[in-house]
Amino acid sequence: MKNPVAYQNKDIISKVFGESMRNKSFRAYGMDIPEIVEILPTNLPAVEANEMRLDNLFRLKDGTIVIVDYESTYSYADKIKYLNYVARTTKRYGLSEKQNQPVRMIVIYTGSIRRGTTRTDVDMGCLQFTVEEVFLSDLDAQEIETRFQRKIHSGEILSDEEQMQFIILPLVHKTKEEMQDCIVRCFEMAKKIDSPEIQRFLLSGLIVFTDKVIRRENSERIKRWIEMTKVGRLFEEEKQKAVQEAIKKEKADKKKALQRASADKERALQKAAAERKQELLDEKISIARKFLMDGIPVDSILKCIDGLDRAEIEALK
Repeated sequence: MKNPVAYQNKDIISKVFGESMRNKSFRAYGMDIPEIVEILPTNLPAVEANEMRLDNLFRLKDGTIVIVDYESTYSYADKIKYLNYVARTTKRYGLSEKQNQPVRMIVIYTGSIRRGTTRTDVDMGCLQFTVEEVFLSDLDAQEIETRFQRKIHSGEILSDEEQMQFIILPLVHKTKEEMQDCIVRCFEMAKKIDSPEIQRFLLSGLIVFTDKVIRRENSERIKRWIEMTKVGRLFEEEKQKAVQEAIKKEKADKKKALQRASADKERALQKAAAERKQELLDEKISIARKFLMDGIPVDSILKCIDGLDRAEIEALK
């Protein structure tokens, strides 16, 4: 699946996201590392014609550079990709000129990968390389989402750790379909948060962290929401409300029109039935009158014609 967010657009969202990432940590995912102080651009120089682009690049409080990649499958061959990330990050930020500059390669596995099914180290004799792993399958997606729903509904503020869990919550699920559904639910939850700063962080983080799986239309919807001012969002909400009310009114009007048409049809049927009944009665009276003129007795006429009583025939006579 191709990246649904254009690189330049992703850089814009990453900037919005990075402004809020300062002082947050990956401890929410089970890693005891210092807080983030900066999110770095992820375009790396490459000898090849194709562009090498990793998922996230951070600078921590202790000066460590952290490369973060997200994987929904495991392949030992990916270690070569990670080695390229480290080499190109070193070149991009001039780390080779610095003494004792630590670089950490962190791989975050989505809910489809279980702990114990991967390998962290590479040993090529002349080179030993170790990645650090995070398994989102260790988290309980249902419990986390239920807790967030409850806190947001009651107006409580999500802690920094909960905010970090929020932006990776879709990735805790096993399948892409489950991830897509969770992204939509997370978007709806975030829209209900009163704090513009927290809302902006959660939504921009949601786009950045789910970049490999998010559908284009959902990405565009979230970006538009982030870009709108508070007044703009209120206007958008009022517009959507007006549209819904118009649709509701149109449906109600159609229902009333159908009810009126049904009532008119029923009245027309009743009128036609009454007219037909009267026509039949007139025909019977005409026949009874003819019989009387021919001298046929009343009793005989009563036997031949239904629907007329003796008084009516006597009146005719």
